[in-house]
Amino acid sequence: MEKERFTMLLLDPGEIFFEDYSVQMRVVDNSTSEEQKWKDGRLKLCSKSLVFVNKDITQSLIKIQLKETIAIDQCQSNNDIAKCGNILLVKCKQYVKMLEKNILAPYKFIHQNATFHFYFYYAKIDDCLPQILQLFRAATLPTAEQNAMIMAIVHSRQSRVSFDTSWLEDLYEQVVLETQANKVLPLVINPGRILLTTSRIYFQPYNNLDQHPVLKIQLKDIVNINKRRFLLSQIGLEIKWLRQPENKLEHLFISLKSQNDRDELYTNLLNQPTVSLERVPQDQMTMRWQNGSLSNYDYLLYINSLADRTFHDLTQYPVMPWILQDYTSSAIDLNDLSIYRDLSKPIGALELNRLERLKERYLEMSEPKFLYGSHYSAPGFVLFYLVRKYPQYMLCLQNGRFDHPDRMFNSVADVWKNVLVNMSDFKELIPEFYDISNGGDFLVNSYGIDFGYRHDGTKIGDVQLPLWANGPAHFVQVLRNALESDYVSQNLHHWIDLIFGYKQRGIEAEKANNVFFHLCYEGAVDLDTIRDINDRHGLEIQIMEFGQIPKQIFTLPHPKRSVFMLNKLHTKTISVSIENEIEDKENPIEKTFELHELIMFQSHKESVSSIIITSKEEINEVISVGQDGMLKLYSIKNKKLTRNVSLSSLPLSSCVSYYTSSHRNILVAGSWDNTLIFYDIEFGRVIDVLQGHEDAVSCLALSVTRRIIISGSWDCTAKVWQSYTSGTKIKPAECLIAQLDHDAKVTCINISGDETLLVSGTEDGEIFLWNMDTYNLQFTVKAHNCKINAMVFDQEGKSIISCAEDKVLNIIDVYTSTQIYRTTIEYEPLTLTWFKSFLLIGDNNGNINVWNRQGAVFITQIRCHDGPINTLSVSIENNIVLTGGRDRKIIVWDCKNV
Repeated sequence: MEKERFTMLLLDPGEIFFEDYSVQMRVVDNSTSEEQKWKDGRLKLCSKSLVFVNKDITQSLIKIQLKETIAIDQCQSNNDIAKCGNILLVKCKQYVKMLEKNILAPYKFIHQNATFHFYFYYAKIDDCLPQILQLFRAATLPTAEQNAMIMAIVHSRQSRVSFDTSWLEDLYEQVVLETQANKVLPLVINPGRILLTTSRIYFQPYNNLDQHPVLKIQLKDIVNINKRRFLLSQIGLEIKWLRQPENKLEHLFISLKSQNDRDELYTNLLNQPTVSLERVPQDQMTMRWQNGSLSNYDYLLYINSLADRTFHDLTQYPVMPWILQDYTSSAIDLNDLSIYRDLSKPIGALELNRLERLKERYLEMSEPKFLYGSHYSAPGFVLFYLVRKYPQYMLCLQNGRFDHPDRMFNSVADVWKNVLVNMSDFKELIPEFYDISNGGDFLVNSYGIDFGYRHDGTKIGDVQLPLWANGPAHFVQVLRNALESDYVSQNLHHWIDLIFGYKQRGIEAEKANNVFFHLCYEGAVDLDTIRDINDRHGLEIQIMEFGQIPKQIFTLPHPKRSVFMLNKLHTKTISVSIENEIEDKENPIEKTFELHELIMFQSHKESVSSIIITSKEEINEVISVGQDGMLKLYSIKNKKLTRNVSLSSLPLSSCVSYYTSSHRNILVAGSWDNTLIFYDIEFGRVIDVLQGHEDAVSCLALSVTRRIIISGSWDCTAKVWQSYTSGTKIKPAECLIAQLDHDAKVTCINISGDETLLVSGTEDGEIFLWNMDTYNLQFTVKAHNCKINAMVFDQEGKSIISCAEDKVLNIIDVYTSTQIYRTTIEYEPLTLTWFKSFLLIGDNNGNINVWNRQGAVFITQIRCHDGPINTLSVSIENNIVLTGGRDRKIIVWDCKNV
């Protein structure tokens, strides 16, 4: 029972528990005879204290801090002959009583000299005393030197102990690596040894505090391994695994002696064949969030994890934004935009009067300057919010005391008001404010802790919630709904830029009024170069108590969320949790996409270049052009070739069709002889040939609403033409609207769905984005280092998807020109087209690769042709996909997808 009462949270933060002894204890030279009686219990030997745990659970635990100790020695005289010679004598200036009547409450500090006797039942005092005296000597040193000496003692003990291989589960598993490591929990460090074998990883603590003498994790159950920063150094490793048979997610956070030791363990873990991590790339997770497959809450947790924020380290606890700014009204409407906080500004810049005062102070400072003298996330702030749920953490952090009642988290409205106007309060929120799974339990004083009374005599109990909240669970649910709202979804990228992105530091941080004390930025000081341990210790304490800026994840503007997917998000959200990064089994990403061949035509003598499908009076026709210079028309209904026309003696590269004002269907074909050929499908004749370029026409695009045709050419231009009007002879000088110059051959072009943007790609891998109202160049970006084969816009026109000879699929944000997704495909991708939320990618091996936009994941690969697929076309209304290949085949497919 006493093991359950004693936890390392009763010690100083980071203090180490070595071992315990079965003892009897009494207090001598005390006024009460009751205290002079021998009491059974256990003595805990810790790095900075001795703790006696009484066997009687109603009695207090006694902690004697070594720094408050006057003398430690072997007791030489004792009236009890049976105990003589095996008694430890401890004299101290003060001691601490904890958990009196087994109630969690502030510690009682007894400020008087006292002498304790500890009789050891089994251990020999001669064996124990040298180590106790060594720790006692360390306690006389300054804190930094004391810590250094303690760590030297720890490492000395670790080096003398090896992992007990009798704990191995399997006689045949081979040892890969053994090393020293500390198990890390909030405010707690427990030294031990890590043993990695070919089938398991083991952690064996040096003490007997843990429930299990050895923690055993099967490698096949590991779902995630992350490198972490710990105590400002890259020495942490977080392992997540599913405990069987419960299938419960568990965590092991360890710190190692050095970064090299950490990296060696990490590499060896990943090299084990039984470790199979289905990691989702960062850009793919961003795409999932953009496309509505990942909630705002889960995406923020994911980014926090990337930035070394973890629930196991209070100095780097996950940070979440304040979303709402109305905590006083009796009702709240999440559709009212006025209730939301401006996410484009840091907390300190929300209230203009305070910001102006901060700026005035900033201008008067010497370098390095800062706007904000405190941080938005620090251990004290985390426990400020969580003191009711984890009171033992606060007692540990604040030396056995709770905060002053008036400074505690008493009212949500008061905290919000304070972070708006207080000159030293800029704290954001923590994930618990949006975690609906726990029903807001951190807001309730469920343990009945006596936190005291406020200045007005009010006894502190539960947190006072806004009038619009019906209780803690409802309050958290409203905050979560607000976090997932359309307004937040459209603006959350601004806050990400401030906390994790390009506005986190440098000139952009200055512009955004987002400058904090210089020591809180990662890499601001290299602690390893500071030789004086006292100076180093001072910096460590300052940095950890002040708070740490997360690791910078994005150096370019973060993309916006897709409005196209927001309505879908309200009804069905795929939750890819940061805790396990495993897809929600109740709402799986759709992975069903099938093609069934309906008709196959083979009439071209050479490779098929381009295909389109037309619908006239419910009779579907397929039109194709090819490298043989031929135009072909096919009837889907009659399943046969209906027309065969020679348009050019050179290859035809592309084709588009449109209807004139007199309802004539005109086909335009681009030819390698530099021309655009206009063919009247109804009358079966060429009506004009436009000498449009000085080299081959490589691609065509059509804007129906603007009645224009865009042609791309190997002459390094794209030209915009007024489409053909019946009865009017085409003359280049009259119908040319604009010429768009490039630096290399134009290989592909595409128009956004709303026909406001035009994108063109070149042979040297450059993308050009043009405004179709003015034909001004919006930006150029080097997306590939080789020829771009195809490009499409997403359904909203917010991003450009490109593929090239380098086998890379790139997604570029049209607002910032930044790359937001990149993946490599097995075979060279040649052509792209959308079918609903699926991107179909034809490759040079004859496959259609199906990429699910919702999950940003490839779901299947379908073999269609014997050789490259040059062209794809779809009819979503009829669930038809057309493919044309170098094998001269045109295939009509019936598409089945959910």
